[in-house]
Amino acid sequence: MARFILPFVIFMIVATFLYVGLGLNPREVPSPLVGKPAPEFSLPQLYEPDKQLSLQDMKGQVWLFNVWASWCTACEYEHPLFMELSRRNTVPIYGMNYKDKPEDAKAWLRRHGNPYTLVVSDAEGRVGIDYGVYGVPETYLIDKQGVIRYKRIGGVTEKDLSETILPLVKELQAK
Repeated sequence: MARFILPFVIFMIVATFLYVGLGLNPREVPSPLVGKPAPEFSLPQLYEPDKQLSLQDMKGQVWLFNVWASWCTACEYEHPLFMELSRRNTVPIYGMNYKDKPEDAKAWLRRHGNPYTLVVSDAEGRVGIDYGVYGVPETYLIDKQGVIRYKRIGGVTEKDLSETILPLVKELQAK
């Protein structure tokens, strides 16, 4: 009887970890960047490649940074939400076209609409690495001091906007 107790205890420990792990949401990957300054960057603008946009250009405002690509299916699902958010003029949305051809990105925006205040191109994906991009889409909420306050991996939903992002935007804008 005693020889069965140790394997049973080990089984129960493994089963408990498995049960807890299966209950986690894979979209809620904790980011080590939340609460820390956003990584510096200087990228060419999509429509005017001779002009650069840097993190310093956004200091003093609360803004969304949306990482997207023309080849991204999930980007199509969240895009109407960004179009509506842009119409409401609640918060500026800056887009980073990730590992994409500029002509494909421009065609995609012509087809779906352009909600972005400005779009930059990260064709090599180097800035994406600095931001810890797992894949597209990803969206960051950055405060007036340039600190990342929220990161969403995957497409933004109406629930994300109404329950998390917009309340946080209002709170950060009031500071």
